[in-house]
Amino acid sequence: MKVIKLNFENHHQLKNYIYRMKNIKLIECPRDAMQGWANWIPTEKKIDYLNQLLKVGFDTLDFGSFVSPKTIPQMADTALVYDALDLDSTNTKLLAIIANARGAESAVNFEKIKYLGFPFSISETFQRRNTNSSILEAFKTVDIIQNLCQNSDKQLVVYFSMGFGNPYGDPYNIEIVSEWAEKMSNLGINIISLSDTVGVADSHTITALFSGLILQYPTIEFGGHFHATNDTWQTKVHSAFKAGCLRFDGAIGGFGGCPMAEDDLVGNINTQNMIQYFESQGVNLGLKKEELERSINISKNIFI
Repeated sequence: MKVIKLNFENHHQLKNYIYRMKNIKLIECPRDAMQGWANWIPTEKKIDYLNQLLKVGFDTLDFGSFVSPKTIPQMADTALVYDALDLDSTNTKLLAIIANARGAESAVNFEKIKYLGFPFSISETFQRRNTNSSILEAFKTVDIIQNLCQNSDKQLVVYFSMGFGNPYGDPYNIEIVSEWAEKMSNLGINIISLSDTVGVADSHTITALFSGLILQYPTIEFGGHFHATNDTWQTKVHSAFKAGCLRFDGAIGGFGGCPMAEDDLVGNINTQNMIQYFESQGVNLGLKKEELERSINISKNIFI
């Protein structure tokens, strides 16, 4: 694997880099990997896999979703899976995806779920495909869910779907993303993950977005949820990291992709690749490697 060297022009940049070494958050996303999988994954297998992932030391586990089982049948057993998770001996936090207020109302009843994730699209076309609503309607839903979270000791993570562009010809530029970030900031949202839903992000856009948004909204934690091929993932991760991103989503094996995009799916960035990259940059992720290897071995019996 090629090691990319970072150059620092001054002591301030070096201090910021050292700070970042200690604060990288890896979010493992088996939910994203599973949701579009054609073959039904038995509930027992999901439970075994997720319980193993909880031992690795990831910051957060995106484990399931409270959405219509007609839309995403693979996630219909999320409540059953939750009940069987061993959360007593892990510091990993749980995140569940919701697509409307009804799903959020269900999710907030599960005490040990820390984060609710809502897919808010920068693309009008994709917002309608994904949640059957307009962007403005989705923003009203974000407001409702944010209030639910604040009253239930949960935290809302807003995913900017199609955050780096879209294949539909819908209006897109960095200013549009920034305007929506400001609206989210006004609602008190403090985690926004920029999602490369169909893998269109390029280095220039990634750098411009993260460097600009992080400077403009210092109270918001911006993350990167990239979909990429084997020959593009490293450029995307490196560009985001160099621009100040500290939060990265991935999935073991690189499986996943949003089935609602109705396009050729581009998988998640393989978690193993991201781990290699950050370690090559001197980052101590604090992961338990033996438990990670066990998780990888179990995944081979899940995604078959």
